[in-house]
Amino acid sequence: MSIPGKSAARAAGLPRLLLSLIVAAGCWQFSAAQASAEDVIRFGAPLPLTGPLAPEAVKQQQGYDLWAEQANKAGGISVGGKKYKVEIIYTDYQSNTPRAVQTTEQMITQDNVNFLFAPFGSGATKAVSSVSEKYKVPLIAPTASSAQVYDQGYKYLFGTFTPNDTLTTPLTEIIKAKAPEVKKVAILARNDLFPLAIAQEMEKSAKANGFEVVYFEKYAINTLDHSATLSQMKSLAPQWIFVTGYTNDLLLVRKQMVDQQIKAPVVTMIAGPAYPDFIEAAGQSAENLSSAAWWHPAEQYAGKDIFGSTSNFVKLFRDKYKSEPDYAQASAAVCGAIFQMAIERAGSLDRDKVRDELAKFDTVTFFGPVKFGSNGQINSLEPPVFQIQGAKPVVLSPQAIKQGEFRLGVN
Repeated sequence: MSIPGKSAARAAGLPRLLLSLIVAAGCWQFSAAQASAEDVIRFGAPLPLTGPLAPEAVKQQQGYDLWAEQANKAGGISVGGKKYKVEIIYTDYQSNTPRAVQTTEQMITQDNVNFLFAPFGSGATKAVSSVSEKYKVPLIAPTASSAQVYDQGYKYLFGTFTPNDTLTTPLTEIIKAKAPEVKKVAILARNDLFPLAIAQEMEKSAKANGFEVVYFEKYAINTLDHSATLSQMKSLAPQWIFVTGYTNDLLLVRKQMVDQQIKAPVVTMIAGPAYPDFIEAAGQSAENLSSAAWWHPAEQYAGKDIFGSTSNFVKLFRDKYKSEPDYAQASAAVCGAIFQMAIERAGSLDRDKVRDELAKFDTVTFFGPVKFGSNGQINSLEPPVFQIQGAKPVVLSPQAIKQGEFRLGVN
């Protein structure tokens, strides 16, 4: 015999019990998801994965991915005795700087990234750095060297490329010493922040070393026909031709120089000849081109980062990508390694604490000694000067990693 009152009570209590179980389950799921989220450190990486700068974007992505892979293989980043996996959030800003700014802000406000890698180049990095500063998110730039990026008084911006004159000055000194008959210099620069800034530094370095700059011209982004400019340059008979731009720009300029039979004892291009894909695409026309970069695999550093030695980084890169690493790939990888060390030293994911560790960073890495100046730009490296000889870059300077002597004559 049932008792109506107790049956009713049981009936009334059942939904409440189910509800409490559902709520408890929901709370557990939320807590599990939250714990899972907290076990991951998210790095935002806006890149020009499509558009004319896509070749450069691939290099940065390769460097980031290699670092993330190594960090996760080692169990992740250690924060206060707990390991956190690395996750990199990529967005494609289609080689459009305003879009880079938009996607970076979305990464912070919607994707909830903890820290940021800068986009490619000085121009986009300068634009995006205002966003990271606004939200107080540490940003490390792997491919920004121009002084205009670091003169904004920002606290959350750091970069692994030394100023542009650290490339042009040693290059100019080598040409002056090895080719004293070279007097007249012609400069052609892509009208973009980094290419134009380094061309202007070249002009200063040339004049300071007694060269005569007989030509200085800019070309617009996405220029496809340089014939008129090159013809004008040829008429001045320069002995040193210095061209700046990115991979696709420089391959096109070099091809059109060959088409017009423009020859000079010295031809320098920045930054294409540092890349194996540029050398392969240019073929014989790359021979004896001179250039400078911020890193070279010939360097031999014993680093305290996750890669350890330069040779180990090179080996890991070769194993993963079946090619030789260049300075852009190495710089991207070291940005990840620097973040990892700064986070572990801070013992926290607090952005201000990590920022403070970056500001006082002074450590040898596989990339070289890394120390940031008061403006956030690295001031501890001596970038190598090199020349393409036998379809390979041969380091001419600094003395510690020198591999060969400068050769005159570019056809």
